[in-house]
Amino acid sequence: MSEEKKSIKGGEFIIKEAKVEDIFIAENWGEEEIMMRDTCYDFLEAEIFPDLERIDKMEEGLMPSKLDKAGALGLLGVSIPEHYGGFGKNFNSSLLINEATGSGHSFAVALSAHTGIGMLPILYYGNDAQKEKYLPDLSSGAKKACYCLTEPGSGSDANSGKTKAVLNTEGTHYILNGQKMWITNGGFADVFIVFAKVDDDANLSAFIVEKEFGGITLNPEEEKMGIKGSSTRQVFFNDVKVPKENFLGEREGGFKIALNILNIGRIKLGAAALGAMKRTTTQAINYANEREQFGLQISKYGAIRYKLAEQAIKNYSLESALYRTGLNIDQATDELLASGMEEAEAKLKGVEEFAAEAAILKVYGSEALDYVVDEGVQVYGGMGYSADAPMDRAYRDSRINRIFEGTNEINRMLIVDMLLKRAMKGKLDLLGPAQAVQKELMSIPDFGDQDDSLLAAEGRYVANFKKAILMAAGAAVQKLMQTLAKEQEILMNISDMIINTYVAESMLLRVKKLISKVGEEEAKLQTAMVQTYIYDVADKINKSGRDAINSFSEGDEQRMMLLGIKRFTKVAPFNVKEARQAIAQKLISENKYVF
Repeated sequence: MSEEKKSIKGGEFIIKEAKVEDIFIAENWGEEEIMMRDTCYDFLEAEIFPDLERIDKMEEGLMPSKLDKAGALGLLGVSIPEHYGGFGKNFNSSLLINEATGSGHSFAVALSAHTGIGMLPILYYGNDAQKEKYLPDLSSGAKKACYCLTEPGSGSDANSGKTKAVLNTEGTHYILNGQKMWITNGGFADVFIVFAKVDDDANLSAFIVEKEFGGITLNPEEEKMGIKGSSTRQVFFNDVKVPKENFLGEREGGFKIALNILNIGRIKLGAAALGAMKRTTTQAINYANEREQFGLQISKYGAIRYKLAEQAIKNYSLESALYRTGLNIDQATDELLASGMEEAEAKLKGVEEFAAEAAILKVYGSEALDYVVDEGVQVYGGMGYSADAPMDRAYRDSRINRIFEGTNEINRMLIVDMLLKRAMKGKLDLLGPAQAVQKELMSIPDFGDQDDSLLAAEGRYVANFKKAILMAAGAAVQKLMQTLAKEQEILMNISDMIINTYVAESMLLRVKKLISKVGEEEAKLQTAMVQTYIYDVADKINKSGRDAINSFSEGDEQRMMLLGIKRFTKVAPFNVKEARQAIAQKLISENKYVF
């Protein structure tokens, strides 16, 4: 009898050594996916980049017309089943499309809002009649969608919203009243996914609301720091008559819809950030090769080469973690489908399984993009501060991503909270491995014969990073118990350890898989990138661990754990300058991001 294969569970990366064969690497995209990606690139070059100024000036009808053209190419229906006019692609393929359109500035925001939070609630929670009615028009772009959750008094605390829905005496319509704000695509949307409380319910419900129902009014467009071309309005619902057939999902199930759609939005934001990062990195390389100072191209100077190489490492590391998670989601979904689960539910459960990883990618991606655009401005120097150069828009547009889909602070705390809840429900065994680490602290380290093959040391470092997480988190849970949820600084310290470890392992697995495919020589620069990243991140994990431990322990316990953090984050000397020089030289010679 063959043993049934079980896909990896969400959060298990902390307690298990992942296998190279279980991850997807971007070097393995097939012809069809590459063609879809290139279609997106061609669309941006033809339709978006030449009109960035017009888009930012909110020219009437321009953004909807761009979405129409994207719809004609099929870019709005990548995740939608063919039955409803889409392509029915898997989750990882949909991430690739988000990446490929992610450098489209305000257009990327409008596209993501429409195809993600606008359409997916209907796809995943709508009944057959609702899907038949709305998805074909949304997939083609004939109708545009938006998502109405945030209110003036409810941001991160979404369930505190005050928008109300009351069933009329005839029992035919819900009468909707309330106010929503920061609604992307609000100015031109035809379909609104609206969250409201029915009567005196404690929790939100969801509704599909059409503009044609009447009673919807809009405030003027918000003036924003960045993404100026995306429509952002306050929306008012004044006695809007919503047919009872447009109730979405279960009563009081709106908060669950919101959370699950946000999980998808978080990882897709990471994908869009990657697309923006790649373009910004290429622009920085181009400028460094063009600009001369003191008789030399500035790309010949070490300080600039450091920046270019570090931008490349950020790109490569995010991409590694992104498509690793995308494959995990697809594997979990396929397993659920094979068990007989209905398709929409299986896809939702697949993403929900990796909600912590989605939050990791949202935080890491948005902060990596901020780094890349900031250094992009610096490479451009004075021109970087000019509105005539591309870094001005890239810098301003980037900043919203640390707030979108839940602030990075909220997401950091969610990462730890979700993993601990999985442990308490018996879905993730953190206790056993944490206790094993505590025993290891009391033992003499084993310095026996060790594998000295390429990247073997980095594998040991990542394994030790996981021990550092288990030690710090386990002790914090044991010491603080129920009050840990209020210790936000400690939660964020532990979360940073988790984020850096997940990305480091993802990058390591990718490079190992690449080496098996092309050989050590062909992958030497990717090897240099992962070695540099792990060397640097060891210090960050050390600092986060020490800060957490010093916050809740003292005496012998504290000294023991600090020694443990030192042991678990120790790495051998490595010449990062030489590695970055080699990476930068490749970028400079190719005059673009090439990895």
